[in-house]
Amino acid sequence: MWFGDCFNHLALSLLSLLSLCFFLALLTRLRKRRRRKADEIVVGFFHPYCNAGGGGERVLWCAINAIQNKYPNVQCVVYTGDTDATGDEILSKAQSTFNIKVQRFVNFQHLRTRFLVEAKLYPLLTLLGQSVGSVVLGLEAAFRYPPDIYIDTMGYAFTIPIFKWLCGCETACYVHYPTISSDMLSVVECRNNSFNNRKIIARSRLLTKFKLFYYKLFAYCYGVAGRQSNVVMVNSSWTQGHVDQLWSMSGKTWKIYPPCDVMGSMSLPLDRPVTTGDEKLIISIAQFRPEKDHALQIRSFHRFLSNLNPTEKSNFRLILAGGCRNHGDEARVNELRQLTEELQLGGQIEIQTNISFSKLKELLAAAHVGMHTMKNEHFGIGVVEFQAAGVIVLAHNSGGPEMDIVQKN
Repeated sequence: MWFGDCFNHLALSLLSLLSLCFFLALLTRLRKRRRRKADEIVVGFFHPYCNAGGGGERVLWCAINAIQNKYPNVQCVVYTGDTDATGDEILSKAQSTFNIKVQRFVNFQHLRTRFLVEAKLYPLLTLLGQSVGSVVLGLEAAFRYPPDIYIDTMGYAFTIPIFKWLCGCETACYVHYPTISSDMLSVVECRNNSFNNRKIIARSRLLTKFKLFYYKLFAYCYGVAGRQSNVVMVNSSWTQGHVDQLWSMSGKTWKIYPPCDVMGSMSLPLDRPVTTGDEKLIISIAQFRPEKDHALQIRSFHRFLSNLNPTEKSNFRLILAGGCRNHGDEARVNELRQLTEELQLGGQIEIQTNISFSKLKELLAAAHVGMHTMKNEHFGIGVVEFQAAGVIVLAHNSGGPEMDIVQKN
């Protein structure tokens, strides 16, 4: 009797959920038809952090520019969670950060539920929590302004089925970095301590087995969601390998390298500006995300200086420059500043956040060495621009730098 009641409640809940999904699908399609002009096509870009100022945002604005230039009847919609900035402010920052000026009107749909994809909300099962949060965020976007063509440009694959099934959209995605990869599974399986595998889990055989099961189940669901995309674009050979493995869509997957300002960097003079003494500038350009491992750069710089005499030490400076997306990134910056003080390097290390395009060019023109410490960097726009500017590059021999940027032949 008890089992039968539970089964009935479960069946009723599933039926209610299916009814709600059907109602939302019908409502969004009616809304889409009601507001359409005769020849208008709406292309929606799902990019909740479009005001962040990183490489993914450069891809977004270049894509919108290209579509607007080629298709005058297309309206571009950007689904953003940057509620603290107006559309004009977002476009102004894109121009000052990337030197990209969008040609025509962009319809910004400000989403209120972006907080649901913040990692800090999910100290446990972070990938699952953020993915469920992205579904809610995607539902808000679909209801606010359903497009004809939906493009996920930020890696929220679980939103793709929403727009395909509920809104009847053609779907596409540009994958910068897979949400889960075989490398992540390998880190857990080998019980290595990493930014995505805590020490307490790495030390426990039982917790490691549980996390491996969780990762494999998540990878399967991630593949199911990704396969709902009609077209898949990836930014590097490393990303393509993992997406092909997880999504099994090699026939619909295209490798499109992210836009790099090579010509602008090559226009910079190779001769570095004359400074007092024999000063050498080392720079790092990357968003302040955990996987970029800025702390390793500071510790490496400290170890390098420990091998020099006092006179030689004073000749070297390190500048860490990058974008801050949220409070989590700002907290990491504060931790890096604290580490700098602990190592007594306050006079030789400087951290600059959310710098302008002109400031970036100044750093590239003055730098002697560019440092990039992320392991399995998906591509590495900064590495390319270091090379184009004549900066000596020190990067991890993996991912994009190994497979796409450095030509071994």
